[in-house]
Amino acid sequence: MDYRQLGRTDLNVSSLCLGTMTWGEQNSEAEGHAQIERAKAFGINFIDTAEMYPVPPRPETYSRTEQIIGSYFKQRGDRADWILASKIAGPGNGINHIRGGNLKFNREHIVAALDASLKRLQTDWIDLYQLHWPERPTNFFGQLGYRHQEVDFTPLAETLEVLDEQVKAGKIRHIGLSNETPWGTMKFLQLAEKHGWPRAVSIQNPYNLLSRTFEVGLAEVAIREQCGLLAYSPLAFGMLSGKYEGGARPDGARISLFSRFTRYSNPETEAACSRYIALAREHGLNPAQMALAFVTAQPFVTSNIIGATNLEQLDSNLASAELKLSDEVLAGIEAIHKAQPNPAP
Repeated sequence: MDYRQLGRTDLNVSSLCLGTMTWGEQNSEAEGHAQIERAKAFGINFIDTAEMYPVPPRPETYSRTEQIIGSYFKQRGDRADWILASKIAGPGNGINHIRGGNLKFNREHIVAALDASLKRLQTDWIDLYQLHWPERPTNFFGQLGYRHQEVDFTPLAETLEVLDEQVKAGKIRHIGLSNETPWGTMKFLQLAEKHGWPRAVSIQNPYNLLSRTFEVGLAEVAIREQCGLLAYSPLAFGMLSGKYEGGARPDGARISLFSRFTRYSNPETEAACSRYIALAREHGLNPAQMALAFVTAQPFVTSNIIGATNLEQLDSNLASAELKLSDEVLAGIEAIHKAQPNPAP
């Protein structure tokens, strides 16, 4: 397993990160614990969750994922072996069941969310605490273009000041961003440097063969500012694995179960998927492993967040860490991308 520096910190995280958003919905507590053990045996030391998880978010399952991770730590006693990341939920996204739905990144909400996550995770600290998506209206969750709206939101300086208090209190070690834009990322970094507040060490945004918009405005920021990408949805909700090829909808698969997940299901995306899958098979590669290896190899990526609903999938995803794509495969990927760029931003 390759390990990479997290921002400008003294932490080195595995190049693959264990994602957890299915635990408590598609996966049981026992299955979540088994995944953690399997990932650890492979060399993963980085696990990512969120107060909102599992996905899709429902009042009945709210915070169950953090509870599963917390019960693992209590049973195994190996909390110190892990770099643990979680996130505070932002407004909107149909989650009125979290703190009354009027979510803000202010002192009241940050303290309440953080304390609740610490309790569920059964730990005294979170290594990386992230803002799950911007409080302000901007282009994220599949919105490609920016359309300005004059809406009040918590000043970024106020958010950073509160996070600084939590770092000084020992509740969190570092902060990160998620679903952020170039403007938001640079503004957070600028304010941190000006006031001596915590500096974002990472940005968790979508990145996969079907959605490479991170390369346009954020890749340079990630490298020059040492605020690397934690890539989520590297398999585009499984579309790049080939299991949905030809319109197939396997029983128990996420897109089969939940109709809300349409981001990666448009005709252009399916056409591009078919070409990527064919390219992998032409070179004797597992399509999912090819897609994951491409993401992990990017110079602006700190860690690639993999998720699975069973150990067989997890083992396959873990094996991608050992795959180095040939120049011929990379050229084939670029040719497909040029012909069908970002069909699922």
